[in-house]
Amino acid sequence: VCRAQCGACLLLQERGALGFERHYHVTDPFIRRLGLEAELQGHSGCVNCLEWNEKGDLLASGSDDQHTIVWDPLHHKKLLSMHTGHTANIFSVKFLPHSGDRILITGAADSKVHVHDLTVKETVHMFGDHTNRVKRIATAPMWPNTFWSAAEDGLIRQYDLRENSKRSEVLIDLTEYCGQLVEAKCLTVNPQDNNYLAVGASGPFVRLYDIRMIHNHRKSMKQSPSAGVHTFCDRQKPLPDGAAQYYVAGHLPVKLPDYNNRLRVLVATYVTFSPDGTELLVNMGGEQVYLFDLTYKQRPYTFLLPKKCHTSGEVQNGKTSTNGVSNGIHLHSNGFRLAEGRAHVSPQVELPPYLERIKQQANEAFACQLWTQAIQLYSKAVQKAPNNAMLYGNRAAAYMKRKWDGDHYDALRDCLKAISLNPCHLKAHFRLARCLFELKYVAEALECLDDFKGKFPEQAHSSACDALDRDINAALFSKSDNAEDKKGGGPIRLRATGRKDSISEDEMVLRERSYDYKFRYCGHCNTTTDIKEANFFGSNAQYIVSGSDDGSFFIWEKETTNLVRVLQGDESIVNCLQPHPSYCFLATSGIDPVVRLWNPRPESETLNGRVVVDMEGASQANQRRMNADPLEVMLLNMGYRITGLTSGGAGGSDDEDSSEGQVQCRPS
Repeated sequence: VCRAQCGACLLLQERGALGFERHYHVTDPFIRRLGLEAELQGHSGCVNCLEWNEKGDLLASGSDDQHTIVWDPLHHKKLLSMHTGHTANIFSVKFLPHSGDRILITGAADSKVHVHDLTVKETVHMFGDHTNRVKRIATAPMWPNTFWSAAEDGLIRQYDLRENSKRSEVLIDLTEYCGQLVEAKCLTVNPQDNNYLAVGASGPFVRLYDIRMIHNHRKSMKQSPSAGVHTFCDRQKPLPDGAAQYYVAGHLPVKLPDYNNRLRVLVATYVTFSPDGTELLVNMGGEQVYLFDLTYKQRPYTFLLPKKCHTSGEVQNGKTSTNGVSNGIHLHSNGFRLAEGRAHVSPQVELPPYLERIKQQANEAFACQLWTQAIQLYSKAVQKAPNNAMLYGNRAAAYMKRKWDGDHYDALRDCLKAISLNPCHLKAHFRLARCLFELKYVAEALECLDDFKGKFPEQAHSSACDALDRDINAALFSKSDNAEDKKGGGPIRLRATGRKDSISEDEMVLRERSYDYKFRYCGHCNTTTDIKEANFFGSNAQYIVSGSDDGSFFIWEKETTNLVRVLQGDESIVNCLQPHPSYCFLATSGIDPVVRLWNPRPESETLNGRVVVDMEGASQANQRRMNADPLEVMLLNMGYRITGLTSGGAGGSDDEDSSEGQVQCRPS
């Protein structure tokens, strides 16, 4: 009995220690003190990939020099260096689970996947089935002898070292759905349920696959005489229903024609799951970092456009008439069906004093045209008061003024949230119409504006309404059968981009069923390399980290999306960021031939020279860089500062009319 009690006590202590470690190993004070600890030198080329072992006492790196190095990062020592046998740049390196850190897998630009035994420093398996560059390798703890690769031939291949050491099998062939030009760039396995595989490829869509369903599909197809021998998917049939889910930032499919015209490429450069497997993080090349909630999924707002607004009653001065019925926009996304039934508008609950102070600070920042500062303050307040319509409405106004990539879509989301909380929110209704116009939903913007005028007739001839009315009618007059005109034809989001890619009907259906993001993180720049990572930092995923083309890496609070730290991590570009599994310890690499290690520095240590103090300026410059022409990017990379950069000038959106009036301009 005593032994059993002691054993139970030890187990409880271990669990308590693990819980304490998980909660406190990455905290805000640690983030504020994060600085450079050491540089690990040994490579002679760019370091393109990093990987911790499960215990966190080994770090593997792969480089353009075709070598892999295994480090003791805690003592800053090189333990092993070997040539991998690759003939081109290494892009991915992974420890095989349950191999005692003995087996290492590498993928490279020579289209090969190699398996190495570190104890004898030999390459024991070489796979040459891909026909283009191998960009990522993925492993799964539940399947210790199995791994996967993603390559630019559009294939996801699966390997099982127990069955066949010389051949892989095709798990997913993206070319069957997206044409021959599609390229797979990244993949990852859910750490809590290894049956789910996420894939990033060309274009804005991220794919989540159920491996079990694909395997079952393969077994059933084997009974057919036409089934292939070495493929999990019958080429004559699509994946079974439910085997794939797509995720996309709701505004990106509509923006795709504009991006293509400006030679701006959208491609997922990195995907990863949160430690608990409930969230998916994507670094979208050519755009921002996005987090998708896999549990509480939400449809993109712009997939389900406003339907005809039916007036069930009159609204005067922001208040319902005596019959208490309110009309509104039929945006059926995420539960916001605004036009039907009786409006139960509860009085706006006053904010607690400390949140009221934050709101006033945000309003002051807005008045000073410090849009990002205002957004961050509103976001901080929203996290504490998620049912306050005024905060969402004010933040929407700040997004619309800042005009970074995706800001108008986030503003649209905030407007809809504000209206769902307060159907009589005058400014949110008007801003919704403006957002629809800026997002190129011109006909829907006109319908929304007409609805606004009916609800708030005293505003029908305001300068803001007149200005938006002129903009909408001018746009409708100038459009005929433009590819961005959603009034005629099919949905823009499903149309081909003019390339010879052949999008299948099954692919179109999967895209139409896509889910939207939960959070968006802005400030970095990801246009120059296609291996740039973004990761969760902390076992509870409290922070988000990402590399950037400006040589810095960025750290955001996950829940508020606020930028909290920027550090200079490379002389040119930071591509890789791999957090330690259990310490506040971060490994980064990029163009420089070194691996850098970061941890909280002692309070007695002198000021860290790698801290980027002007985070707002760095973020603005990166937004400008993402929208710049090639010459301007070249000048920025050479260190020249481009004049004319303002906080409201980035993002490529048209300026709003300066005479928009109080209905939109000022926060509440």
